[in-house]
Amino acid sequence: QVQLVESGGGLVQAGGSLSLSCAASRSIFSVNVMGWYRRAPGKQRELVASIGSDFSTYYGDSVKGRFTISRDNAKKTVFLQMNSLKPEDAAVYYCNLRMFKNDYWGQGTQVTVSS
Repeated sequence: QVQLVESGGGLVQAGGSLSLSCAASRSIFSVNVMGWYRRAPGKQRELVASIGSDFSTYYGDSVKGRFTISRDNAKKTVFLQMNSLKPEDAAVYYCNLRMFKNDYWGQGTQVTVSS
């Protein structure tokens, strides 16, 4: 079983920046997709960004131009740099690893944005 350990998050003022990271606990198959989802109170889970093992990326419309996803395959780690944060970005952010059609999830990390 792969465990995903997240770090980062916290409280920031609107317009500020935060970074998240997520590391897999053991070796993972070379073909995979890592990403970040978020869930705000009263809202459905939303895919924020994802990055394939080939470094292809996807961004949700609400974060394009503000967030950047990256990964270090050697360290089995995915990063999310969040800039120009808005109050509507506040949510619990979850790391995801999709491998062999299985999904693995981190424990979630809170991002709070004050206006």
